[in-house]
Amino acid sequence: MMSSTSEHQPKKAFLCGVSYQKKKYKLKGAVNDVNRMKSLLVDKICFPENAIRVLTEEQSDPNLIPTKKNIQKALSWLVEDCKSGDSLVFYFSGHGLRQPDFSQDDIDGFDETICPSDFMTAGMIFDNDIHTTIVKPLKKGVKLHAIIDACHSGTILDQEHVYNRKGKRWENNKPPSGASKSTNGGLAISLTLCADDQMAADTSAFTGNEMTGVLTFLLVQIIMENSRITYGDLLNKMHEKIVLTNKEGCCNAPFLNKVFRRNLLQVKLLS
Repeated sequence: MMSSTSEHQPKKAFLCGVSYQKKKYKLKGAVNDVNRMKSLLVDKICFPENAIRVLTEEQSDPNLIPTKKNIQKALSWLVEDCKSGDSLVFYFSGHGLRQPDFSQDDIDGFDETICPSDFMTAGMIFDNDIHTTIVKPLKKGVKLHAIIDACHSGTILDQEHVYNRKGKRWENNKPPSGASKSTNGGLAISLTLCADDQMAADTSAFTGNEMTGVLTFLLVQIIMENSRITYGDLLNKMHEKIVLTNKEGCCNAPFLNKVFRRNLLQVKLLS
């Protein structure tokens, strides 16, 4: 669904869920995640349905399939003609990867990416491009929330500060190259599933049967119960629920575990 009117929408959202159908690395919870996030925005936060663009592989319209081209178009649409007072949301549920960073834009030496449905042929979407498209153009008074339920997603928006939950302080994440990673006066807030070097997968550990992304399920549940919660308290509650639910780490992705051979740890990051 997308906005069907040219009238300015002060609340806009782009929700993207990639299932990677018929692939070994298929995700079973991506569409459930999108539906859960849409319900939160419409029912709890009063986003108009005609101002929400949804991309999933279950769509009949080819323009709403989460290909690289369609995702890039939707990202541009999200921030198009933004004005002071606007509230924007970018949500992604799918796979994320890392690539060596040769431009010295990332402290850890890697670029973070999201994987469209056709990433094996069309390529991934890099953090630098996401930043340029939806962070840099934000004008004064515009607020963007990005929620990324994917592996290696920690600094996917390439922002200059990352929140240290335990230390309760903001830490420097500015590029070693000295490149500016700020907005045009607006505010970008990113909540992501994992640190840049961590992996995760969808799970039924929280629902009992329905597959879902850990970040998505906990975010929606906690906000529904605590509408005025602070960002710091939100992170703490997510961490507590994960520890209590499954000390083994909510893992249903033996294929990914075999390929990447990493511990599937999940630490929510705020930037």
